[in-house]
Amino acid sequence: MAHDKGLDNVAVRWPRTNQFYDPVAPAEFVDFGGIAEAPDIAAPTGALALHIAKTGTVRATAYTELVDLLLGLDGVLYATDAAAEDEDPVIDPDGCAWIAGGLERFVEGHHEYGDLVTFDSVAGVMRAAVAGGRLAEQQLRWLDHRLAALRDDAGNAPHWSFARTELAVLAGFYRRCAERGFAVFADY
Repeated sequence: MAHDKGLDNVAVRWPRTNQFYDPVAPAEFVDFGGIAEAPDIAAPTGALALHIAKTGTVRATAYTELVDLLLGLDGVLYATDAAAEDEDPVIDPDGCAWIAGGLERFVEGHHEYGDLVTFDSVAGVMRAAVAGGRLAEQQLRWLDHRLAALRDDAGNAPHWSFARTELAVLAGFYRRCAERGFAVFADY
């Protein structure tokens, strides 16, 4: 699925009460601004937290491939399943909880790799996560296939470079939506 424009994930009231979804007031996320002011916070983490605090929105384009890989589906942040089912590209509060949980588990699993999240460190965390599980061999083959599909024609990996704390803030956005009963509208 190719999307030409950027993707915003906008916190909205759930369920909609009229023809359109009502955006959640940024005041619901104002405490994210404190993260941006914390000492020694990575610049991308601070920028994401401040944007969430001011707008109640995540500019999600940079995270789509990573989230799709971590959760094992395509178009998660684009809400493609919801778009086909409901005609609205919306992630309901339960979907927000699922996204948050996947990101939170990844952030915790990445702790031993340090704060810099790269394609190689993501592969390491995911391999470790599936290696001890049921059907590990099958899941490792699936993972290797997904990782190979993310490489370009020359075999180069995506140039992912995220702060682990940045992904924790991203998870926090979806967790906040889930806990307060908000949905997320995929605006692109």
